[in-house]
This record gives sequence, C-alpha cells and structure tokens, in this order.
Amino acid sequence: MIAEFRAFLVKTNALALAIGVIIGAALGSVVTSLVDDIIMPPIGKALGGIDFAKLAVDLGGGAAIRYGAFINTVIAFVIIAFVVFWISRLLIRPEPEPEAVALKACPYCREQVHAEATKCRYCASNL
Repeated sequence: MIAEFRAFLVKTNALALAIGVIIGAALGSVVTSLVDDIIMPPIGKALGGIDFAKLAVDLGGGAAIRYGAFINTVIAFVIIAFVVFWISRLLIRPEPEPEAVALKACPYCREQVHAEATKCRYCASNL
C-alpha cells in the first residue's frame, strides 16, 4: 500500500501540485510584505500621509465601514497580480512553434501525410 501511494505521488501531478501550493504560499507572503511594508507607505506619504487602513465611516455602536482596509486590499491585489504576471512572464516561456511540414494527400485514402512519406500511415499503401 505504501508503494502504491508512493507510485501515485511520483506518477501523477500530486507532488507538483503540492510543491506549487507551498511555493505559492511563500510567494504570497513575500508579495504581501512587499505591498504592505515597501509600496503602501510611500503611496500614503505621497497622498498627504494617509494611512488607508484607518479610513472608516462610523455607524455607531462600535460598527464601522472600513473602506480604507478595502482600498488597501484592492491595491494589494493589483500589485500582487502584476508581480505574479511579471514573474510568470520571466519564468514561463512559450513553446516554439513547430516547423511547418509539407503535406500531401494519399491517393488511396485521401488523408494528409508528410510530403516525403513513402507509405501512408492511415491505409498503409505505398506512395
């Protein structure tokens, strides 16, 4: 049973998925720190020393609409999305387009085969 489980982990994408989740969580905390500790303070300072997290509308009775926290979250989301886009663009390269292959029609079955083929892969006739 242990060997079966090990084979499952190795042969499927379960291990790759687990590694991706762990790396994603670590990257998320790094980007969150980047937003909260490095990017937001200068933005607040540039806007007159505003701390967005403290912006709220008091509804009375201890209830408040904390729209500043929402603004922080939206800005953090946009920055995180941009960073993830930037990192994926650097690390994930598109596969090159395959070379165009000249094709011809088999005179017997009319299927498209490689132009230099001497035997049809569909009907096995000699070309």
